[in-house]
Amino acid sequence: MLGGQGGQTPILVLREGTKREKGKGALTNNIEAAKAIADAVRTTLGPRGLDKMLVDSMGDITITNDGVTILKEMDVDHPAAKMMVEVSKTQDQECGDGTTTAVVLAGELLKKAEGMIEQNIHPTVISAGYRLASVKSQEVLKELAKPVNIDNTEELTKIAITAMNSKSAGISKKHLAELAVRAVKSVAEKRGSNYYVDMDNIQIIKKQGGSIDDTEVVDGIIVDKERVHSGMPKNVKNAKIALLDAALEIKKTEIDAKIEITDPSQIQNFMNEEEKMLKRMVEDVKKSEANVVFCQKGIDDLVQHYLAKSGIYAVRRVKKSDMDKLSKATGANVVSKLSELTKEDLGTAKLVEERKIGDDSLTFVTGCDKARSVSVLIRGGTEHVVDETERSMDDALNVVAIAIEDGFTLIGGGATATELALRLRDYATKVGGREQIAVNSFADALEVIPRTLAENGGMDPIDVLISLRKEHKDGNKHMGVNVLEGKIDNMEKISVIEPFRVGKQAIDSATEAAVMILRIDDVIASKPGSGGAPPGRGGMGGEGMPED
Repeated sequence: MLGGQGGQTPILVLREGTKREKGKGALTNNIEAAKAIADAVRTTLGPRGLDKMLVDSMGDITITNDGVTILKEMDVDHPAAKMMVEVSKTQDQECGDGTTTAVVLAGELLKKAEGMIEQNIHPTVISAGYRLASVKSQEVLKELAKPVNIDNTEELTKIAITAMNSKSAGISKKHLAELAVRAVKSVAEKRGSNYYVDMDNIQIIKKQGGSIDDTEVVDGIIVDKERVHSGMPKNVKNAKIALLDAALEIKKTEIDAKIEITDPSQIQNFMNEEEKMLKRMVEDVKKSEANVVFCQKGIDDLVQHYLAKSGIYAVRRVKKSDMDKLSKATGANVVSKLSELTKEDLGTAKLVEERKIGDDSLTFVTGCDKARSVSVLIRGGTEHVVDETERSMDDALNVVAIAIEDGFTLIGGGATATELALRLRDYATKVGGREQIAVNSFADALEVIPRTLAENGGMDPIDVLISLRKEHKDGNKHMGVNVLEGKIDNMEKISVIEPFRVGKQAIDSATEAAVMILRIDDVIASKPGSGGAPPGRGGMGGEGMPED
């Protein structure tokens, strides 16, 4: 804060009210904050993990055990804690699953680092050791990875079930997993020898009512809108679909315009002309032979009437994202100028119908040939059940997608983490120097995964770790924690499988976050709300001004 030597006048370098922490104090504070975040989500890991109830400032309640959701909803203020939240967000964006694993691992790496710092091992040495261990871990992961392809539906379903095992929607996990695999396979595109899955092509619609088992995948699109006129047909078979980004109504002029009418008969002429223009719009639609219209903008009441008389099903004010999905699913082009709508711009679907789900009427567009967009309609008894089912389904869809894209899987249930720890301890002896201690600590930190699974499952974590280490030393690299039966088991046999990317990204993110926090030795925090010095207050503190 203050500088100066001998009897010289001290110089105020930082603004008044700025807080500064240096050295070990700053590092310890940051580590404690990061560990607190890891501890907050630790009890949610695994099939026996518990849920958190989060209440926001508005009183809205979220009940979940999804790591990233918990951390997003928590009002985190500490800068190091915010970095841990970023770890979970990155994991979620890259993989859609494994967020709790990544945060718990980062917390454990920092906990082990704290012990090494107390032994006077420098943070840069720890960071170097952690980086070496991370690189070696990635090499071992590649050795342990097993191939999977898009045609192996059974294996993909196992991956989806593993992702949902820890969620409350787990009671219907088999049904939801099969739906997730079907949805992802429908939108997967082959590019060269690899597959690519655009998750934007999978639409998720939530509707309260029914049970989780009523959740279904629709080979097509669900538009959360009803037909605009009750006189229109409720369903249209062999639909020819027009997608319009133009208003089916007379727009107001962009400049101020005034029409002077001097004769009463002119009023009628004016109204007749307006009606003709609206009729012409309907004629343009009919000329294209479309019998279903999705309009991104408004539809005039008179146009609705004429469309209904012509037996054309129309929906207005459709979201742009839904228009894009409809275009992919039906093959229709989105037309911005109605007069240019032609037969070639139309898309096709076997059926367009209005269905009532709960209190709402929705438009279902089904039977699309080679549909590159599908919809998942999620049902559940209460709003909280529907929301948590959506999070489970989102995890399942993402893990199936990245398994198809990468083409590799790993064994879950702590088996891979235990095998990595074993290999890293062998590797540490070859590293030498003080980094060897950091590599060993990294190996110990990896065992937080099986240990936490055992703790959350009500098992003795020490007994579990000793048994696992013995099995892996004997070459049984698929042995992990079977929390459902309270014993160690062959994870491959009981189908606990996760995508390669989940394990890879969790180690990468956790290591980077831990290293970044370890390298901080000075925290300078500005006074809250100090956007700039008020007039008359310079960098010297503004002599002669009263204090706030």
